[in-house]
Amino acid sequence: MLYRIAEPQDWQHAQLTGFFTSADLKAEGFIHSSERSQILETARRYYPGRLDLVLLEWDEDALIAAGVRVEREWVESRQEFFAHVFGPVPLTAIRRHWVFAPDATGQFRLPEEL
Repeated sequence: MLYRIAEPQDWQHAQLTGFFTSADLKAEGFIHSSERSQILETARRYYPGRLDLVLLEWDEDALIAAGVRVEREWVESRQEFFAHVFGPVPLTAIRRHWVFAPDATGQFRLPEEL
């Protein structure tokens, strides 16, 4: 499974259109996503204090079956590979989603189900 910390308006738009898209897809040609082990550091770096986020879980096999290319590319600033999704994500590939906000101490935590 791959994960995306999503803006609420992008998630709402996906529910209306059947496909998740984001500003990074338009600007860079792919949607940034993470492995499970990368979620919390991504949240800490890029979303401190945000209370309105959604964490999406999508099935890489379902993406590939839908013809959406996924490539792991080296990200120098993080010194690790990240999964980049080269196209809109069909809702059929999104398995679960959660409200994703920091706890009372300001720290993000993974949903218990993960």
